[in-house]
Amino acid sequence: MLIIVNVNLYIGRQGSMPKSCSFDIVSEVNMAEVQNAVNQAMMEIRQRYDFKGSKSEIKLEEKENQLVLVSEDEYKLKSVIDVLQSKLVRREVSLRALEYGKVEQAGGNTVRQIIKLQKGIPQDKGKEIVKFLKTLGVKVQGQIMDDQVRVSGKSRDDLQAVISAVKEKDFDIAMSFTNYR
Repeated sequence: MLIIVNVNLYIGRQGSMPKSCSFDIVSEVNMAEVQNAVNQAMMEIRQRYDFKGSKSEIKLEEKENQLVLVSEDEYKLKSVIDVLQSKLVRREVSLRALEYGKVEQAGGNTVRQIIKLQKGIPQDKGKEIVKFLKTLGVKVQGQIMDDQVRVSGKSRDDLQAVISAVKEKDFDIAMSFTNYR
């Protein structure tokens, strides 16, 4: 019995350009999780004894990317915020994505506070991130694209190092890393 085996070796072209790798630094909030947290917070507020008979509510306005909190006084409003924050943390929504407005008087002896939900990286924070990337001494390029920052480089190890360095540095915004390729 004669068996013939054909072995082909593939040898890559020498001098070919290494493939560039990249990822995006984005700041976005999962609105479905925010809605779930608001529903859970409202359920707890309706059941708690210290809120019995009070006019406390949380509304999510998705089009405006904001939460509207209403309560009888600032003390109860602070309690509403505490309940909401605990539910957001449990749903893995970063509290850094919340931008608190000032407490203002509303109709019917109530106070109101608007909390903006962060969507996208602000231009000044994007510039700060790109500037930070240059100080790392890693061969990567940072580029601001609308409301996100794209980081590209030739080595995946360099990109991993950048991700861990950016996570360690506090930019005071909620960030996540997407489109890693």
